Amino acid sequence: MRGPQGRDSERQRASAAPVARRQRSVREPRTSAGPRVLVYHDMEGLAGEGDWKLFLFSHPEEYARGREMLVADVNAVVAGLFDGGASLVDVVDAHGSGNPDPDIPEEKLDRRAHMVFRDEPFDPYVDIIEPGKYDAVAVVGMHAKTGSRGFAAHTITLGMDVQMGGRSITETEIVAYSWGRVGVPVIFASGDDRLREDLRTMPWIEYVTTKKATSASTVELRPVDEVHAEMRAAASRSLRELPRMKPMRLPEPVRAALHAVPPASLAMLDGVPGIDYAPDTVRFTAPTFRAAYDGITALVRVARGGYPSLWGETLAGVPAGADIRQKYSDALFLRWMDAESGRWKAAPPRPRPAGRKYHGDN
Repeated sequence: MRGPQGRDSERQRASAAPVARRQRSVREPRTSAGPRVLVYHDMEGLAGEGDWKLFLFSHPEEYARGREMLVADVNAVVAGLFDGGASLVDVVDAHGSGNPDPDIPEEKLDRRAHMVFRDEPFDPYVDIIEPGKYDAVAVVGMHAKTGSRGFAAHTITLGMDVQMGGRSITETEIVAYSWGRVGVPVIFASGDDRLREDLRTMPWIEYVTTKKATSASTVELRPVDEVHAEMRAAASRSLRELPRMKPMRLPEPVRAALHAVPPASLAMLDGVPGIDYAPDTVRFTAPTFRAAYDGITALVRVARGGYPSLWGETLAGVPAGADIRQKYSDALFLRWMDAESGRWKAAPPRPRPAGRKYHGDN
């Protein structure tokens, strides 16, 4: 999940002060011709996890335990990939917990694997796609799509149903379509039973069910040791069977849509000329997958405009709510009058700290 702020949250936090981290050694050259694998991780589909607070940095005690679960899942998959003959395994953060540092503490990651860092903020789903860099992609701790009734089910962020090629898709499929542009397949995935059903579109992948979703907030857990053993075996098998894995390609031009469900809303676009609008849904056609993805993320920013309605409901239920609402209303008027009078200008973005490295979706 990209957090309530969505996928552009990393760019918005680019000026945050860096948190000190142990320096990993420079990667040694490959010593074999084995496959090179990129591992994406999320956090909603982890083994042993049944509480949504475990994947949110805003709940530090629970999040600390969630990080341990994440490390255990990712390291099980990394071990399996090396068992299967991988010569290189990189890991990229595709979650969005709100932590300015990677969700996986570097010192806890299997020493044979390395985190992906860049000098500029980047979207891990579309900005690191390079021909010839990797031979396969694995995804760990993923979640089902919006409307699937999976645990913490969503696509990109809260309340967004992403549609491409005439159907709703998961974030795993976004990864697959993105890497399919350069002929690289997704070969392994883990998450709840609802995601397994969502990914019948990719029958060749090795899939490990970590838990059974009984609602968006409740699960039936499987024995964690059993799940980790399956992860290691399935990850190894996925590389041994790499020749049968298939890249996913989306026919172009791409017919795409975003359907918003609470707490998101696209109702503010109803009646705008030129917008193909149906109740809380906007449709469009894009020339390429990347253009469709960019259009979807732009609509996500609009749909997040529905979130403040919940803020109003929350304020109505607290003693100081009326005073806070009045202060907010006054602040709106003052900002408007200052802008109209030429007394207000947006502050320039703060420069990025020297040496800051970016790790994906945080």
